[in-house]
Amino acid sequence: MVRILKWFAFFFTAITLGTAIFGYFLYNKLSADLPDIKTLHNVQYQTPLTIYSKDSLLIAQFGEKKCTPVNIEEVPQQLINAFIAAEDDSFYEHTGVDFKGLLRAGLQLALTGKKKQGGSTITMQVTRNFLLSSEKTYTRKLKEIMLALKIEHEYPKNKIMELYLNQIFMGHRAYGISAAAQVYYGKPLTELSLAEHAMIAGLPKAPSIYNPITNEKRAIERRNYVLHRMLELNHITQQDYEDASRQPSTAKLQSVTPEISALYLAEMVRQKLFELYGEQAYTSGFKVYTTINGILQTTANQALTDTLHAYDERHGYRHSRINKTNDFNEPPIIGDTLPATVLQVKNNLATALLQDRTVIEIPSENIKWTGSSIGTLLKTGDIIRVRQLPNNTWALTQVPEVEGAFVSLNPANGAILALTGGFDFFRNKYNRATQSKRQPGSGFKPIIYTTALEQGYTPASLINDAPIVIDIPGQENEWRPENYNKKFYGPTSIRSAITHSRNIISIRLLKEMGIEKAVATALRFGFTEDQIPKTLSLALGSGYASPLQMAQVYATFANGGFLVKPYFIERIESNEGEIIYQAKPKIACPTCDSTEELKRNYAPRIITPQICFLMNSLLRDVVQHGTATGAKILGRQDLAGKTGTTNEHRDAWFNGYTQSNVASAWIGFDDFAPLGDSETGGVAALPMWIEFMRIALKDIPEAPLEMPEGIVKAFINPETGLLESASNKSGIWEFFQEDRVPTSSTSDNSANDFDRPDEKPTENLF
Repeated sequence: MVRILKWFAFFFTAITLGTAIFGYFLYNKLSADLPDIKTLHNVQYQTPLTIYSKDSLLIAQFGEKKCTPVNIEEVPQQLINAFIAAEDDSFYEHTGVDFKGLLRAGLQLALTGKKKQGGSTITMQVTRNFLLSSEKTYTRKLKEIMLALKIEHEYPKNKIMELYLNQIFMGHRAYGISAAAQVYYGKPLTELSLAEHAMIAGLPKAPSIYNPITNEKRAIERRNYVLHRMLELNHITQQDYEDASRQPSTAKLQSVTPEISALYLAEMVRQKLFELYGEQAYTSGFKVYTTINGILQTTANQALTDTLHAYDERHGYRHSRINKTNDFNEPPIIGDTLPATVLQVKNNLATALLQDRTVIEIPSENIKWTGSSIGTLLKTGDIIRVRQLPNNTWALTQVPEVEGAFVSLNPANGAILALTGGFDFFRNKYNRATQSKRQPGSGFKPIIYTTALEQGYTPASLINDAPIVIDIPGQENEWRPENYNKKFYGPTSIRSAITHSRNIISIRLLKEMGIEKAVATALRFGFTEDQIPKTLSLALGSGYASPLQMAQVYATFANGGFLVKPYFIERIESNEGEIIYQAKPKIACPTCDSTEELKRNYAPRIITPQICFLMNSLLRDVVQHGTATGAKILGRQDLAGKTGTTNEHRDAWFNGYTQSNVASAWIGFDDFAPLGDSETGGVAALPMWIEFMRIALKDIPEAPLEMPEGIVKAFINPETGLLESASNKSGIWEFFQEDRVPTSSTSDNSANDFDRPDEKPTENLF
C-alpha cells in the first residue's frame, strides 16, 4: 500500500511538474505573440467623417461605423451600473479575470459538449475588441486571459470601462454608448431614462437578438432582466425597478439629421478627403469645417427650387399621376415634392393625405397655374405631388424636368459661400455647379469688352451694329449672326452694347482686335485652351464653363481685378480637435502693400484698377438700364452683372455681384434641349439670383464705385463719343482712362466718324 502511494505521489508530482513545464513554455510562446497593451493609451476609434458649415452646422456624415467617443466622466453613473449589472457585476473587484465564471463555463462545456460564450469580464471583452480577433479558440481565450491580467495591472478600472463603453458593438452600425443613444433614441447620454439605460446595457450580449428595433419583445425582456440585476445589486430601488420595467420601449431608429442641406458640397468634401486619406477618411473621425454659410446655403437651395418650379409651371402641367403598385412601394419624395393621395374634392378645395398620414388642404388658388379647375383636374384616389409654399399653404406640383445650379463666392478670397448642383441630389448626383460644361453665352462678353478696353477702346467707342456676313472654312453656308431681337441699331457705344447685350458689337470687336487677344484675356481669367474656340463665335460665349468657373470670373470684377481661387474646405480637425489643415487662400487686396514678400499672400492681379473700374461701371448699367433690370427690385445701386442666353436658348444664366458677394445662376436641360424662345437669362435665371441676393445682401450697406487714379470723367455726346458742350442737354458724363479722353468735340467732327483707339474711323456705316 505504501508502495502504491509512493508511486501515486511520484506520478502526481511528475504530472504536476510536466504540466508546469508545459504551462511555462506555453505561456512564453503565447506571451511572445501577445500584442502590446500600451497601444490602448492612444486608441483610435473608428469614427465617421463629419462635415460642417463654417458656422458649425451639421451637413453630413460618412462612415460605416457610427461612433462618438466620450470620456468616462461624461457617462451617467446609472448607465455604468446598468452595464456592470448586465455584463460583469464584480468588475471593480476582480483582477481582470472572473475565475469562477470561467469554471462555470468549463463545467458547462464538459457536461454538454457545447462551447458557449461565458465567463468573459469587461476587461476580457476589451482585449477582444481592441487587441485580438473574435475567433472562438482555446488559444485566443488563453491570450485573452493573459492580456486581461496585464491590462488590469497597467490601467485603472475607469480607463478600462471607458474603453469598453466606447467600442462595444450595439447594433445598427453603432459602436459605443454615445452612438447607441443617438441611433435608438436621438438623445445625448445625459437625457436617457433608467429604462433606456437598461435597454442599451442589454444590447452587447446579442445586439441582433435583443435589438429594440428588430425584436422589441426580446429587447424588453432583456431590459427587464438588467433592471432586476440592478435591483439585486442595490443600484436602484424597488420603486425604480417597477416604474422602469412597466415602461414601453421608446426606441426608434434615428438617422443623423443634417442641420442644413448641402449634399452636393458634402460630396465634393468626401471626394477630396478620400483623395487625401483613402479609406482612412471614413474611420479617423475627421471634422471638416467648410466655407459654406448656413443661411446662404439654405437660401440658395430655396432660390433654385423656386426658380425651377416657376419655369416648370410656365410650361404647363403634364397631367402625370403617380402609379402606386402596392403599400410597400410608395412613391419617393423628390426635392420638395411629396406624394399625396386625394381624399376629397369639394368647394374649390382638395383634401389629400401625405405618406406620414398628415391630412392637407389644397386651395384652388394653388392649382390655377395648371390652367384647369380643381374639380376638372383632380378626383378622389389620385396620387399626386404637392409642395408647401412659403405662406405654408399646399400646392399641386410636379417634379421639374429642367435643372439648374447656383454658386456663391466671397470675391475677396474665393471661399464658396453656397453651392447647389441640382434639384435633388438623391435623384441625380451630377453636380451641375462644378461638373457641367455649358456655353456661357453672353456671360462671356465681359471678357471681350475687357480686352477691348485694354486695347484702347473706351466705353464711348462707337461700333457699327449692322448686318455682318462671316465665311466659315469648310462650311457651305456663311454665318449671319443677329442680335437677340433681330434688329440692328447702327453706331452703338460699347456702354450701350454691353448694357443691351448686342451680339453684333461683340463680334465686330473681336474681329477688329483679333481672336488671339481675347483668348489671352480669357486664359488670364482662368479659362483653359480647350474651353475657348478660336473662332468669332467666341464673342457669343460658344466655349464652355461651369457655374463655379463663371462665378470665379466675375469675382475678378467684384474684388478690384484679382483672380481668386475657389475653395470649400476651411479647416480639418482630428478626432481630438487638433487642426491638421487650415486653408490659406490668396486674397484680393487692392489697398494692401505690394512688396514682393507680401505678394505671396495675394491673389494675382489680372486687370488694372482702371480697367476693373470701367468694367464695373459698364456691368452696373446692365442692371440699371439693360437686360437685368429685374434686379432693380432689390433697390440697390451697387449691383452688377451680365445675363447670358445661348444659341437656341439651351442655357440661361445670370452672373452678378457686389463687392461682398458674387453668384452665378444657371438653368437648362441636361440633354441640352431648348428652354423656349422667351426663356432668356433675364427671365429664367435672374429670379434665382435675385431671391438669393435679397437675403445675402440684407443689412449690408451699398458699396460706392470709387474712381481710381488714372480715371477721369468727360461730358460727351453719346451719339458720337466726342466731347460735348455742357450746355447740350443730350450730353452725358462718361468715364475714361486719362490717356484715352477724346480730344475733339462733336462740332469738329462728322457724326459718322467712329471713336476708335486711334481716333480714326476704320469702317463706314454701310
